[in-house]
Amino acid sequence: MATTPYVDVSGFTDLTVAPASYVTDVEALHTGWLLGQLVHWSAWINSQLRKRYAVPFAAPYPETVINWLVDIVTVRLYFKLGVDTTDAQFIEGIVKASDTAKAEIKEASDSPNGHWELPLRADDPTTAISKGGPLVYGEQSPYVWTTKQQEAASEEDQYNWQG
Repeated sequence: MATTPYVDVSGFTDLTVAPASYVTDVEALHTGWLLGQLVHWSAWINSQLRKRYAVPFAAPYPETVINWLVDIVTVRLYFKLGVDTTDAQFIEGIVKASDTAKAEIKEASDSPNGHWELPLRADDPTTAISKGGPLVYGEQSPYVWTTKQQEAASEEDQYNWQG
């Protein structure tokens, strides 16, 4: 379980789309609640990414992970304050950002191709996403490519001949 969140309350206040007064209000009414959410969701992110990535991440934390955390906790902040859940702006902005963050985390944990630069596990890199792959054309002989190239060139010459 994570005991240190990827961003503290002050950093969250700077990064969230919620007004700073919302953060201040929640902190005044429910001291420690926001920090608890940041710790909880940091641990949740770790649990999702544990299979492939070196979690918990070491400081400086990946910006992608911090942004995921902020997007997820922002919607929780609005729910804690009380919000009209039918408000289209809330749904299209805040809730959609949170859902997108969760979907990206799921994709990062399941995807065979990495879209995010996150530190891989050192103890078992075979389960992690790795960059690259074979970018070569392979045949049974290392010289077959020359034969294939000659055949393609002859075919092009045949079609382009204006005789």
